[in-house]
Amino acid sequence: MQERELRCAICDGDMLFEVPPCEDGHDDCPELVCTRCGAAEVVAPIVVHLRMPGGEKRRVAPAQRSAAA
Repeated sequence: MQERELRCAICDGDMLFEVPPCEDGHDDCPELVCTRCGAAEVVAPIVVHLRMPGGEKRRVAPAQRSAAA
């Protein structure tokens, strides 16, 4: 099992977490379990999509475009 140290909200301290055996068949399971209290922690990236009204009509200013190039 893969192990790493994270802050446990239940134990209120830095604890050793391990990846439990994954029953879903993931190669890299995002779930971790505290080895002291058994609290589960899901470590996964958060993706936020921001949609603004009229977003299709907005263009990048020429100065910003040349700075990024």
